[in-house]
Amino acid sequence: VQLQASGGGLVQAGESLRLSCAASGRIYSINDVGWYRQAPGKQRELVATITSGGSTNYADSVKGRFTISRDNAKNMMYLQMNSLKPEDTAVYYCNAAIRACVGYGCSDSVYWGQGTQVTVSS
Repeated sequence: VQLQASGGGLVQAGESLRLSCAASGRIYSINDVGWYRQAPGKQRELVATITSGGSTNYADSVKGRFTISRDNAKNMMYLQMNSLKPEDTAVYYCNAAIRACVGYGCSDSVYWGQGTQVTVSS
């Protein structure tokens, strides 16, 4: 199982970006998924999560500006980021709890994407 994040880039304050994360491999089901970020010199922090049923949770710093979503049929997750601020600059990581099955054996694990850089200039 792999998670591949994409969509980062350099934008000016006030602009938007949409991050995508594709899950691939022997996936039976995807449970909770989320986006985290890590700025230079800081710990990785939660940005947003969404359950398999569609319930969402956001960090206070991004509420009203960011929207997390998922496409279960395509094993994709997204983070729409609007009204970006310089303090949103970080490497963004996707995260998913996945049940993978090979033959008659299944296992539940948490996977991380490789990270995508988001830089917001003032």
